[in-house]
Amino acid sequence: MLFTDLGLSESILRAISEEGYTSPTPIQEKSIPAVLKGGDLLAAAQTGTGKTAGFTLPILQRLSTTAKAGGKRQLRVLILTPTRELAAQVQESVVTYGKYTGLKSTVIFGGVGANPQIKAIAAGLDILVATPGRLLDLMSQNCVSLANIEILVLDEADRMLDMGFLPDLQRIIDLIPAQRQTLLFSATFSPEIKKLAQSYLRTPVTVEVARQNAAADTVKQVVHMVAASDKQRAIVKVLEARTLAGLSRQCIIFTNSRLGCAKLSRALERDGIKAGAIHGDKSQGERTLTLDAFKSGAIEALVAT
Repeated sequence: MLFTDLGLSESILRAISEEGYTSPTPIQEKSIPAVLKGGDLLAAAQTGTGKTAGFTLPILQRLSTTAKAGGKRQLRVLILTPTRELAAQVQESVVTYGKYTGLKSTVIFGGVGANPQIKAIAAGLDILVATPGRLLDLMSQNCVSLANIEILVLDEADRMLDMGFLPDLQRIIDLIPAQRQTLLFSATFSPEIKKLAQSYLRTPVTVEVARQNAAADTVKQVVHMVAASDKQRAIVKVLEARTLAGLSRQCIIFTNSRLGCAKLSRALERDGIKAGAIHGDKSQGERTLTLDAFKSGAIEALVAT
């Protein structure tokens, strides 16, 4: 199947083509037609399967073919994500694929000043990408109205529940018109996700493109059993082995604490590995700079909570 077979407009297909894509991924192939029909969707897809385009493309299509005539733009789509970084990625997708549609969007999240976000909302939007905390903050200041939302997306809903956002989600969803399209994306269909879907989705189409709790087919999994005191040395050995094999040693290393994250990053630097840390004590500006350095290859090891 090709993207041209999915009923998308020429303006959207042009943007897709410019990104070098011709065929949809399995989650896109299944979710795009379902979203275009206007019904609710419950989708299980791992990160990296193309799920973001799986909802941004049909949303852009629906909005561009049902544009409101005259007057100030009304906020019609709300996309909620668990983290600042994911919110920024989703907004990037909306901008990339919607650049020829004339639709306007912005992203809001904490850790940065609210004034530019407030101004962007006040100027009029079609699509808002947000983290729950910052959205509630701006709603409490009467800066955001959800009265005209037609489509609600809960992206990585399982992570939002894990991070304790359920009360915030309930407060937000209760302020959105009941007559709406709701799209819920999760890595798995856990009991908690099924309960959330039963509460807020109406006879949804269910799409699942990966086995429950399974890694993507492109991931090779290896376990090294080492003592806690040997972990840092083991990481260095693994990276050195990749260098000897002529492979990239760029990697992401997860730690269970902010202190451990900072300490490991400094230790790797001492061992000659270009490293950068991302954790909750870092400002959003610092986190963004570190991520950009990792994307460009200036950082080899991204250490993160």
